[in-house]
Amino acid sequence: MFDKWTKYSYAAQKHQRYRLLSFILVFFIFYIAYNCLTAFVVSVWVIDNDTMQTGLSSGDRVIFTPLAPLPFGKNRNNETNFPFKRGSIVLIDKIGDENQKLPLKIVDGIVRFFTAQRVSIFSRAGQYYVKRVIALPGDEISMSDYVFRVKTGILSSGDNTFSLTEFELSEKPYNPLIPQSTRLWNETIPFSGSMDPVILGSDECFVISDDRGNTNDSRTWGPISSSMIKARVILRIWPLNKIELFH
Repeated sequence: MFDKWTKYSYAAQKHQRYRLLSFILVFFIFYIAYNCLTAFVVSVWVIDNDTMQTGLSSGDRVIFTPLAPLPFGKNRNNETNFPFKRGSIVLIDKIGDENQKLPLKIVDGIVRFFTAQRVSIFSRAGQYYVKRVIALPGDEISMSDYVFRVKTGILSSGDNTFSLTEFELSEKPYNPLIPQSTRLWNETIPFSGSMDPVILGSDECFVISDDRGNTNDSRTWGPISSSMIKARVILRIWPLNKIELFH
């Protein structure tokens, strides 16, 4: 008898509705806060390949910080305006989401929310890449024996004959994985370890794999637009014995 009263009484139903609405409201607030956090503050990604060895390995978990839109205007190619530097490890979006419908984006956000960004309703194959920035807009870049040399600010400063290696321009040291060339390897073979000088445009960056035997980077794509760079690695949190702070 009491159970029936609880089921059909107005007071009981009102209390149940209040609890349901409270749950929905709390979930909605938490969901919005989570998406704001991952969109504007930090997000956790799992490295799924070894193209960034020896810097990052498959299975590593890293924290990215999303980047604010790059500044416009006459000083846009000034390196102080960029939220990343030469030597920074960044997340690149080569496809973008311009053609994704808003309702599907909302559903995708919910799916990624419940799966900690491990699952998406969109096909992300060939979309996201983790690479290292070697040169910024206006630089001249060349490669010899898989090591890059950069003349900084060619577009802004005019003729600049002074060049530095990629390691001298990076604030944090790193060790790329250099492939072993055979005796039959020569300069006429693509990606032999050398590259003629390229001058980057006012909105172009040059990104590279730390594993120099993997050429799925600007050596095959060419320079990329700075707008494709969506985030920067700031911390490796897993495995525990390899926790590392990046610049």
